[in-house]
Amino acid sequence: MRFVQLANQYNCKIEVANGTLVVDAKSIMAVMRLGATMGTVLHIRADGEDAKEAADELEKLVADGFGLMDEGQNVPSL
Repeated sequence: MRFVQLANQYNCKIEVANGTLVVDAKSIMAVMRLGATMGTVLHIRADGEDAKEAADELEKLVADGFGLMDEGQNVPSL
């Protein structure tokens, strides 16, 4: 779960939403509740000292297909 691992590297509060549900991005169980699959629009909100960096890096991770698109692998759900 690269998304949650990356989120936990930051001190700020981070939330991720799928349009209807907002969850703590640092909790694997909470993120799994989103049921996000390829094509799901996600909204990331971060608040705190390193919020900008956290949001930027999480956005990049998702946009890059978790680093798997270049490897020809299936992109996992969150």
